[in-house]
Amino acid sequence: MLKPEIANLLNKQVNAEFYASNIYLQLSAWCEDHGLEGSAQFFRGHSLEERTHMDKIFDYMAECSAPVTLEAIPAPPNSFDNLMDVINAAYQHELKVTAMIHDIANAAFDIKDYTTFNFIEWFIAEQHEEEVLFGKILSKAEMLGFTGQPGQQLHIMDNYLRFIKE
Repeated sequence: MLKPEIANLLNKQVNAEFYASNIYLQLSAWCEDHGLEGSAQFFRGHSLEERTHMDKIFDYMAECSAPVTLEAIPAPPNSFDNLMDVINAAYQHELKVTAMIHDIANAAFDIKDYTTFNFIEWFIAEQHEEEVLFGKILSKAEMLGFTGQPGQQLHIMDNYLRFIKE
């Protein structure tokens, strides 16, 4: 049985992962609307991945007999000036999710809930991978001199995102 403070944090994370899935789906839609099929594919894949994360936490809570409460999910941002704004929005969101995961790990460790701590370690590693991934994307953009404007660099970035393997 999970302690209430851990169950509360995990429940918030279930909802945060659902929101993250919606963010990435919206980013994918923005890319589709702007003819960036490679970027749309990349963000669509991330949307599905976030939904998988939600399911993983949901299942853990169910195994621990902790009730899950799904909350209203706010609409994600949908207006961006260019692909660089989209990429930066995704990166900033990943940093926020990392902080939330660390909060769960810290709380679990503090109250000696080592089962939850062990469970959340997978997410810590996953968030590290996400931050590394977006760091590489931002480095590629910098290397190309890509600021989001139309042109050859936009085409290169769109194709680069299409072929990123996670």
